Amino acid sequence: MAPRAAARLESLGFDKVYQYKAGKLDWLAAGLPTEGTNSDCPRAGDASRKDMVVSGLKDRLGEVRDRAKAAGWDVVVVIDDQRVLLGVLRSKQLEMDPNLTVEQAMRPGPSTFRPYVSTKEMADFMVGHDLDSTPITTSDGTLVGVLFRSEAVRLAANRTACTRNLITTSIED
Repeated sequence: MAPRAAARLESLGFDKVYQYKAGKLDWLAAGLPTEGTNSDCPRAGDASRKDMVVSGLKDRLGEVRDRAKAAGWDVVVVIDDQRVLLGVLRSKQLEMDPNLTVEQAMRPGPSTFRPYVSTKEMADFMVGHDLDSTPITTSDGTLVGVLFRSEAVRLAANRTACTRNLITTSIED
């Protein structure tokens, strides 16, 4: 089971939830050093902001909104005690009834990206999908930071070679 789904089930009271073990891409997803052609390319994990506003499921929306505004943020990430990402609050959710709990207002299960993805790929994706920001998490769902489109675009400028080649094929005559 995916770690984020497992964390959510645990938060709902399920006590026999199992997570998968780390795999090959987990090295990259953990932000560990690499070698090769793309090793000097800026990556999402390095470019993400670590000072984001976080919240728990039971926090009151009004209090969270006040903290976000004071910090100059228009997005809040919802995490559990192990920093596993459970949801996000964007501007629309932050303007909802301040008496709601974060759990009632949040957008659960947001799309996330791994720290090893190049900022060039992130910039292309974020521009193409009109995303102002997106959470960056490890493969086990642990929050790394929030990447802003403006930062991804800035770092991606003139970095056309910074894309992953996941599959290489050769055709012989």
